Amino acid sequence: MSEGPTRVLIVGPSLRYLGGQAVQAERLMKGLRTIDGLEIEYLVVDPVLPKPLAWLQRISLVRTVATTVAYVWSLLRRVPKADTVHAFSASYWSFLLAPVPAMCVGRLFGKRVLLNYHSGEADDHLTRWGWHAKPLMRLADAVVVPTDFLVDVFARHGIPAIAIAKHLDVTRMQARHRDVLRPKFLSNRNFETHYNVRSILDAFRAVQSTHADAELVVAGNGSLRGALEAQARELELRNVHFTGPVQPEDMAALYNAADVYVNASLIDNMPLSLLEAYASCLPVVTSDAGGIPWIARDGDTARVVPAGDTLALASAMLDVVADQGPAQQRAARARRYVEEEFSWAEVGPKWKSVYVGPPSAPGRR
Repeated sequence: MSEGPTRVLIVGPSLRYLGGQAVQAERLMKGLRTIDGLEIEYLVVDPVLPKPLAWLQRISLVRTVATTVAYVWSLLRRVPKADTVHAFSASYWSFLLAPVPAMCVGRLFGKRVLLNYHSGEADDHLTRWGWHAKPLMRLADAVVVPTDFLVDVFARHGIPAIAIAKHLDVTRMQARHRDVLRPKFLSNRNFETHYNVRSILDAFRAVQSTHADAELVVAGNGSLRGALEAQARELELRNVHFTGPVQPEDMAALYNAADVYVNASLIDNMPLSLLEAYASCLPVVTSDAGGIPWIARDGDTARVVPAGDTLALASAMLDVVADQGPAQQRAARARRYVEEEFSWAEVGPKWKSVYVGPPSAPGRR
């Protein structure tokens, strides 16, 4: 390790695609830069090529090769200047293309390497791809995950992990007390199969049969956008508004305008959007997918229903509007929960503790 500040190179996705990891990485960097003894830099795994080569990223297979070459070249230039490499990770091919090169280059130059794994698909990833994923993960000096749920998953596969929760700056969110809960719902998960926005539209049909004036704001984007918009038309839903992609700094206004937050994911870990809803004092209805039960307790901080159960989802949405006192009490408890568990004062020192230390000897993990 060098004398002076510990130089940390965080490796993760750019904000071009508004994914949860990119947003979390940006917020983490802002917090880390306030800690004495750390120097923080960021390297994107999906660099934009210079204009003369930009055409390469418009051809599917060529795009992957060209982007990977540019990414690895950036690693070879910047990793030698760091003390610690912190690689954000998802699962499957994303794991191979993003954190694995960072870990390999980090080990090549004798740096301390952290794998920061976020995917709720970890169990399936380690079960079906474990023959190569597990040895590659052991390149890291530490595997850091955001929930005890993932600690348990990794332990079942023989990989020790430590939990450091996601950081949420609650001061960015407007904690609005709602005297009356209108049937005005918000969903803001991306339009992919595992986020199951389709079930929210189905459930909203049942809600609208009881509350003709009910509204649903659907924020986000993804491969299923056309199919979801077509579904809303086929169901003859009224007052459904697809906003398209929303920048992170604009999300607080959507939480503030809504009266109930809805999540129906089938696979999940620790959705930042759910924590943001908590911070906004917004009553939450959510599925119990993946690690969600570790942060959402039915009747305490949210209404929690079985993943994939559209009827239960609709019933819980109706219940929040019908039984407003308990819903508002849950929202207040949820706000206190994020203030206590996800503040920077709670999370920041844990990151510093895992950044500082020598790299492990080859084969130690």
